[in-house]
Amino acid sequence: MKFGVVVFPGSNCDRDMINALKFDMKQEVVPLWHKDKDLSMFSTSDCIVLPGGFSYGDYLRCGAIARFSPMMQSVIEFANKGGKVLGVCNGFQILCESGLLPGVLLQNANIKFICKNVYIKGENAASPVLKIPIAHGEGRYYIGKDGLDELQKNDQVIYRYCNEEGDVHIDYIPNGSLNGIAGICNKERNVFGMMPHPERASTPMLGNTDGRKIFTELFSIN
Repeated sequence: MKFGVVVFPGSNCDRDMINALKFDMKQEVVPLWHKDKDLSMFSTSDCIVLPGGFSYGDYLRCGAIARFSPMMQSVIEFANKGGKVLGVCNGFQILCESGLLPGVLLQNANIKFICKNVYIKGENAASPVLKIPIAHGEGRYYIGKDGLDELQKNDQVIYRYCNEEGDVHIDYIPNGSLNGIAGICNKERNVFGMMPHPERASTPMLGNTDGRKIFTELFSIN
């Protein structure tokens, strides 16, 4: 499997993502510049990653300008053809702004930037509890009631915030995200977005490799 990592002006997690995929997950990785358009070297079995950071300085709204970059036009076409796309943090915001994922990321409930380790888990009862870092000021996921009902009906919630024991409760939601939602996918299950940073928890040198389990779960790579 091959991964392309898009670099926008203001991206600050692109190298973290490249290193995690290339050295920790042993995958082929291609950096992609935001002004380019060519994705012909990728097939729909490959994945394009939108990393975290502050694309275009977060002017207007987080991800709002990046959505119109030349590369994002190609990423949208790639996703609509069935290609895999992962957005992390700012990348998740870009996916929502582009319409590839439903909902919006709002300012954290405490109106503060949050940078710390949190616990998340998947919807499956057997899913492990994972310790993954977050670093965002606008990570509060929100969607209207009808949209939330659709997410639940189609099993599109992929991760929720929880405590170390896996209990999902309002007290364990760091940013006020609706229903503790930390990550979602589209109906077709080829576009994934999440606020926590798996690439920051993928090397033993950082004392945590739980992020590798996310890449394995989403893309079946070891």
